[in-house]
Amino acid sequence: MDVRGTVEGGFEGVRDAFARNFAVRGERGAAVAVYRDGRKVVDLWGGTRDVDGTEPWQPGTAQVIRSATKGVAAVVPLLLHQRGVLDLDAPVATYWPGFKAHGKERVLVRHLLNHRAGLPVLDTPLTPWEALDPLRGIEAVAAQAPVWEPGTAHGYHALTHGWLLDGLVRHAADGRDTGAWVADEIAGPLGAALWLGLPPAEEAAGRAGRVGPVEDTEPAGGLRLRPRRSVAEAQRDPESLTRRAFTAVFPAPDPNDPAHRAAVQPAAGGIATAGGLARFYAALIGEVDGVRLLDAQTLARARAEESAGPDRVLVVPTRFGLGHMLHGAASPMLSPGSFGHPGRGGSLGFADPESGIAFGYVTNGFRRTVTADPRAQALVAAVRAALGGR
Repeated sequence: MDVRGTVEGGFEGVRDAFARNFAVRGERGAAVAVYRDGRKVVDLWGGTRDVDGTEPWQPGTAQVIRSATKGVAAVVPLLLHQRGVLDLDAPVATYWPGFKAHGKERVLVRHLLNHRAGLPVLDTPLTPWEALDPLRGIEAVAAQAPVWEPGTAHGYHALTHGWLLDGLVRHAADGRDTGAWVADEIAGPLGAALWLGLPPAEEAAGRAGRVGPVEDTEPAGGLRLRPRRSVAEAQRDPESLTRRAFTAVFPAPDPNDPAHRAAVQPAAGGIATAGGLARFYAALIGEVDGVRLLDAQTLARARAEESAGPDRVLVVPTRFGLGHMLHGAASPMLSPGSFGHPGRGGSLGFADPESGIAFGYVTNGFRRTVTADPRAQALVAAVRAALGGR
């Protein structure tokens, strides 16, 4: 495999691990980027932009990042909080009056971010066509009754998380949706290749190589998350919260559909390059070319543990801050202080403030993994080794 790009001295092991993913882990096309203290130290890509094609992956090739989108979308309400617009301890209905139906007047803003709202499912799933209209999803979660007492437990809001955040953002600020906020306040100032709702110009560029098509590269099966048996069993049970949470849109939409890529779907519809994802996380923990997104106080709040223990959707113990997963057995990152978000199928973005590392990985070969994809983990291990094994 012809791995292209650059690594700074000391990070050569990341190039070796990236090449090994193609040699022994079935990688087809992928990219990885790493920043340290606001400066890019790894920028690698290889393979083809489509799984079975011959067109090479380009430096600017972007991919659907599925739930790694959540880590990006969560920063919008954090920015609103930082600017004094949003109180994390206020009821959501303070900003979104139509939300309080069915006892949801007790749901706080922080509950939407830490997966404690009790709203991981829809009693009536949306069709893929309905899900293209974000207002349908927002209306659906506003009308949904919680499946547990808000604030008393946590469970991964796999798809509803995006509509909950988007509804809050639209009602709390100036009416812009989450995608517009990301474009105007995050990706634009950073110059990051990162979108929640792909613009028409970028979709046109996609036909020439901007957005690579994705494909499942394993046989279909249950969710893969340790311990595997219990999660797989829950996924097979049509009445389980696991199955219902991941089928809040049913059947699953085609991530290669241009309409899907254009829609603002803050739970799982984001598109990014590896460099764009890493640059975003670098700007959460420090300056990148003069741009910093979160101040020190907001950053500390964002990555403080809000939820930990058995996850009512993912079954295994998980840890969440305000919108981001935290390092742990279910979502391993670089070190105990890391925060970020994986995407089902392989993608991963995170920051590690103690080491100054920000990491982004995207792939076109989707796997069954929800978290801890072996390809991403091999790259994280190589970064850890480059830092002296911390």
